[in-house]
Amino acid sequence: MSVKGWLNEKIVDPMIQILRKGAQPKQLAFSAALGLTIGVFPICGVTVVMCGMAIAVLGSLAHSPTVMLANFIATPIELSLMVPFLRFGELLTGGEPFELTSDALNKVLTGQASTELLFSIARALLGWLVAAPIVLGTLYFIFLPMFKFLVPKFSGAPEKKEHDS
Repeated sequence: MSVKGWLNEKIVDPMIQILRKGAQPKQLAFSAALGLTIGVFPICGVTVVMCGMAIAVLGSLAHSPTVMLANFIATPIELSLMVPFLRFGELLTGGEPFELTSDALNKVLTGQASTELLFSIARALLGWLVAAPIVLGTLYFIFLPMFKFLVPKFSGAPEKKEHDS
């Protein structure tokens, strides 16, 4: 399967199905922003569980397929943002920078850097925690006009016009 075919099957087609269901643009924008924000959480393998918990807590405020699709899309971004979240957390705490070298990886694998590693993970989590509300809000305001445009195009329902009173 080509990359284009894979992208269509895994991302484009599900997004079109979501848009055709006629969900509200605000709900879709919030859900996409939430899924991407949680999706870049700096610990691999827990974002699906976190999205599930967020969906359970938020109920009808979140559109679960959109949250999960955005989380899936965020996976490669998650890996690329681990170091920036770590550095941001170090900046916030004034902590010593964790050395990201091949020797550091070897120490992690052999258990020699356990305390350093735990502190670096905590700093990366702090960096994400501080950045997450800003990321969520920014993405929401970026996505809202997009979904306001796309939902009527794909839902097949006539556009609702707001009239001045």
